[in-house]
Amino acid sequence: MKFNILIIDDEKNIREGLSESLELEGYNTFLAENGKEGLERIAKGDIDLVITDLRMPEISGEEVLAQVTTESPGLPVIVLTGHGSIDNAVEAMRNGAYDFLTKPLNLDRLTLIVKRALQRRELILEQRELQAELKSKKTFENIIGTSNEMQKVFQMIKKVAPSKSSVLVTGESGVGKELVVNAIHDLSPRSKNRLISVNCSALSKDLLESELFGHEKGSFTGAQGMRRGRFELAHESTLFLDEIGEIDQNIQVKILRVLQEKQFERVGGERTIDVDVRVIAATNRDLEKEIEKGNFREDLYYRLNVVHIHIPPLRERKDDIPLLVSAFLQEFAKENGKKIDGIDVNARAALYKFDWPGNIRQLRNSIESAVVMCDGNVITLDDLPPSIRNTHEVDTIKVPAGITIQEAEKIIIMQNLAIQKGNKSKTANILGIGRKTLHRKLEEYKEKN
Repeated sequence: MKFNILIIDDEKNIREGLSESLELEGYNTFLAENGKEGLERIAKGDIDLVITDLRMPEISGEEVLAQVTTESPGLPVIVLTGHGSIDNAVEAMRNGAYDFLTKPLNLDRLTLIVKRALQRRELILEQRELQAELKSKKTFENIIGTSNEMQKVFQMIKKVAPSKSSVLVTGESGVGKELVVNAIHDLSPRSKNRLISVNCSALSKDLLESELFGHEKGSFTGAQGMRRGRFELAHESTLFLDEIGEIDQNIQVKILRVLQEKQFERVGGERTIDVDVRVIAATNRDLEKEIEKGNFREDLYYRLNVVHIHIPPLRERKDDIPLLVSAFLQEFAKENGKKIDGIDVNARAALYKFDWPGNIRQLRNSIESAVVMCDGNVITLDDLPPSIRNTHEVDTIKVPAGITIQEAEKIIIMQNLAIQKGNKSKTANILGIGRKTLHRKLEEYKEKN
């Protein structure tokens, strides 16, 4: 990415000298001889950094800074000042300037400040791009994903939601099965009524039976009154049976009857209760293997598995990591009162390389930890939990001495593309550039060959 720098100074020699120096560093430069002309150029867009003199006739550098801060937040401004105006420059820093330099200028120091300012600018732009994509691609409330695998899941949700069919949602712990269940219910005609949920693994056999079907007064010790169960509460709504693979076979028989006949009796009761309930079940177990072991009824499995939605683990859809990270960064930065601009390249590579046995839940917890541990505005490798940090091995890319920045950039892009086995999406995310930028650069390389 070639950055555009605007230089505003009423002294022609300084404007042109800075322009020549920065062009040699590989930047595009635009010149303005006063604040009015500079603000007009900024208004056209595409400027990544502003270098402005503090003392200028008519519109001063302070006024330029004030307008940029108000109308172009995130656009870094470097202020130039004479020795006698250092107090004014310090005040400019308080008002949002990225840094200041005194005249006569030290070009090496200017180059370093420009580089740092643009690195931060790139992180901010990347974060904004991710946030915009997150907003436009965020599907069904909290389900985040643009990978092909998740697009298939979204399509299945859209198709099955309007129906009355039972749904079986499978996937490892932490992949977000409950979010899919919520989406199916929210998109269904039953959404006017509350989704009723029960975690089947959290209750003993006797408690689960009472929880599902209710009980009559005096039906067992401690039953001091009649209680309606979850099936009854879910009448004309949706019942979510989480961890269905954990339930006792006697209860499996009773659930099968409700699915087949749409009726049941409370524990200790004789009156038959009719219900209209749509059942969605979820499990991280392989129910077909549980059937072979004799732990799960085959007839119940087929009743539940009318439509099967499998949520792939995070390691199989790593293209979704940037959007997930962006969402979690927003959440935890706000929660902890911090301003986090993004994640540096080494931390980003570590997140891609890790296999995420705990899936999205583990990624979420890791980003929360990183935000808490981060002392600056950018998450680094050191901020990540040790389990992720310690497994990170950096692939080395060698850039020969004596070549131009453009040639070095090409080597870095092409070798990263090779490391990612041609996956352009992953390459763009690791390099911290947009996919459109990567495609454009690859096309340029083809034209030059």
